[in-house]
Amino acid sequence: MKKIFISLLLVVSLSNLYSSSIDNDKKDISLNVLMDEVKQNIDKSLIPDPQKDFERSKALDSDPRYFLRISASDKYDRTKLLELGFDIINISKNYVEGFIHRDLLPNISEKDFTILDKKTISEWATINKDFPSSDAVYHNYKETYDVLKSIADKNPDVVSLYSIGKTVENRDIWCLRINSTAKGDAQSKKPGILLVGNHHAREHLSNEMVLLFAVYLLENRNDEVIKKYIDSLDIYIIPMLNPDGSEYDIATGSYRYWRKNTNKYGGSSPVGADLNRNYDFDWCEYGSSSSQNADTYCGKSAFSEPETKSLRDFSKNHKNIKTALSYHSYSSLVLYPWGGRDEDVSDVNDKNAFIKHANAMGKILNYEAEKSSELYLASGDMCDWIYDQLKVLAFTIELEGRGFYPGSAMIDKAFDTNKKAALYLMSVTSNPY
Repeated sequence: MKKIFISLLLVVSLSNLYSSSIDNDKKDISLNVLMDEVKQNIDKSLIPDPQKDFERSKALDSDPRYFLRISASDKYDRTKLLELGFDIINISKNYVEGFIHRDLLPNISEKDFTILDKKTISEWATINKDFPSSDAVYHNYKETYDVLKSIADKNPDVVSLYSIGKTVENRDIWCLRINSTAKGDAQSKKPGILLVGNHHAREHLSNEMVLLFAVYLLENRNDEVIKKYIDSLDIYIIPMLNPDGSEYDIATGSYRYWRKNTNKYGGSSPVGADLNRNYDFDWCEYGSSSSQNADTYCGKSAFSEPETKSLRDFSKNHKNIKTALSYHSYSSLVLYPWGGRDEDVSDVNDKNAFIKHANAMGKILNYEAEKSSELYLASGDMCDWIYDQLKVLAFTIELEGRGFYPGSAMIDKAFDTNKKAALYLMSVTSNPY
């Protein structure tokens, strides 16, 4: 897809998907400029291009995964499928849909489950035409950094930009911090809020929500309400936790439906671990797989991956963090712990706060609010771990849409309500109870 890079200057690139060209000299970044570019590309993204659809689906011909539709009546069936290596991408009342590596197909026993539909991932992509014709406004890793750098340079009195660690491929994991009194990685007594995007590589919309929120806050820093938050809170924004996976997903100019990071584990090709199954809370017990071929592979051990280690160390170093949002796509849900356990959290005050704030954000977003494990049990995720270890009231936002690649139009639509939900959580961070 062609790509737009915005730093001090907005440049429209007409080259391949996620071009890395940039000019930093002329035009200031602003939310209006970003959203104008979204709107200009909406019509383009809706123009059918059969030739490109064909070429992009052909790029998946060598992919070893299959698309399956499988009968599944409850969360326990769904949890079992995840443990067998099935990557659930859609849930309906009596069945689920998703991907599985061909080597793991024998795990899906016809005795236990009924396979309702089966296609290679290439055949499925051709039928569904899930690739948008133009995603020019989505930001790749370099472009995400340059937007962060631009707004940090424009707001040096309240903004710090620094790396919390390195990825498998030695990329920096960038954190933008908004704090009127503390700089860099210094400690602060202010209550903190953490926003994280792109645990999963193919969920590019999650990066956009977090990145645009940073732009929005700083562009409106003199607004009475936002100024109060900037003065009273410690705001941490990490748009892209999994830059290696995100870059790998788009590297060929066609989406790979890649979920994991790109750890090769000594081999020659990316294998990867599911970062949101790699945290040390009931690690690899439910809803994840010990097979490296599975999209829900939990890693060799808890915190085996440098990305999750970095977030662990960062979080432990900032124990003032009181609330957190982890963005994913897609389901239109607001989720809260536990995800890896069937029962409710034991602390009644925490349980009531989770329910209260999830319902409030769900109302703002028109998303359903529920305990994560009501979908299926999935242990080792960020929100369970950060709540268990640091008592952070952490919520998962499953963004709207009907696919991982919803096109340009979804950015404006999703951000309009998601910024309000994030502002709501900021409003209660000082006293979530």
